[in-house]
Amino acid sequence: MPASLEPLDVGVQIPYHFRCPISLELMRDPVTVCTGQTYDRSSIESWVATGNTTCPVTRVPLTDFTLIPNHTLRRLIQDWCVANRSFGVERIPTPKQPADPGLVRTLLAQASSGSGSYSMRVSALRRLRGLARDSDKNRSVIAANNAREVLLSIAFSDVGSESSDLNHEALAVLSMFALSEPECLFVASESERVGYLVKLLFHSSVDIRVNSAAVIETVVAGIRSSELRAQISSADGVFEGIVGILNYPLVYPRALKIGIKALFALCLVKQHRHKAVAAGAVEALIDRLPEFEKCDSERALATVELLCRIPSGCAAFESHALTVPLLVKIILKISDRATEYAAGALLSLCSASERAQADAVAAGVLTQLLLLVQSDCTERAKRKAQMLLKLLRDSWPRDSIARSDDFAGSDVVPF
Repeated sequence: MPASLEPLDVGVQIPYHFRCPISLELMRDPVTVCTGQTYDRSSIESWVATGNTTCPVTRVPLTDFTLIPNHTLRRLIQDWCVANRSFGVERIPTPKQPADPGLVRTLLAQASSGSGSYSMRVSALRRLRGLARDSDKNRSVIAANNAREVLLSIAFSDVGSESSDLNHEALAVLSMFALSEPECLFVASESERVGYLVKLLFHSSVDIRVNSAAVIETVVAGIRSSELRAQISSADGVFEGIVGILNYPLVYPRALKIGIKALFALCLVKQHRHKAVAAGAVEALIDRLPEFEKCDSERALATVELLCRIPSGCAAFESHALTVPLLVKIILKISDRATEYAAGALLSLCSASERAQADAVAAGVLTQLLLLVQSDCTERAKRKAQMLLKLLRDSWPRDSIARSDDFAGSDVVPF
């Protein structure tokens, strides 16, 4: 039931036939199944998704899982909402209907048609791109019609020559989908295809650059072969291209989101992390860290910790004046996972540099660590905090040591 109705159950009576038989709540997107019964779309989709194959009301087997929008009932519900708005009832919005599977099949056929005109094929891909961007439901419909295989074929056709709008549009649609491992192997196993994606990282269009980075990240994350992952991360220019996307102005937030996902995936390959450092990843990460959203901040801090595990990365972070103060500042501010990564990065930096130790103490790390070990964060984060406290023992000001007696509940072991 809409939140606006919760305190009004005495003053407002929802008509029985406006309620979903499954959830008993006001229907927002009524759809009719093959038995003639009407349900709210989200409820019946959840019912079917959990393995049920019968109509919830009649118990008759569902021989057809097509959901037909009940426009008449939805309009009646909307009229009822408007009539009762004096009671605080809000009108339900008209839902966007999922893409028609027939239309999707037609567009895919047009896009892959060798006999169709070039402009028709590009236009079909652009329409698919618009549908895929509209909703998760549309993407599910598109994926269910063998779209990824078609898009891969178009996106990587004639990669040895100059890329075309047809390639770019197919890549744009493809970047919005997860790929199976065989599909990832299709890309990763051919150096020409990997090289093509890396080349697009330097295209004049930022959209094309970001779409290419998205596919690279999907492919690297989707293959189990460490050898193939290493081949991709060793490709000339791949880190420079990704760092360039991270450094793109903030007027294009998708660049930041895709850029950090791709950089993290590539940095999971240990033997080529030094290439990320040489490409300027350290400066990009520290300069952009305050701009990331929660999930992206976690991924950025995980990347920082990974790069701190190699000497060149540790030295680069230590030489950046903002690294240690920034890590200390955010260590408890984002999430348990982010706390763990920030503590790990600080531990690596302080283990390698007395200057980093002094900077951390000056930034207030001792208080942060004592709070951390008393918090509900992960055991790994607490263990890293304890190791860091022990490492910084000689850096503790005497008044800080005296005040630490106030933290009687701390599980920091004596040392």
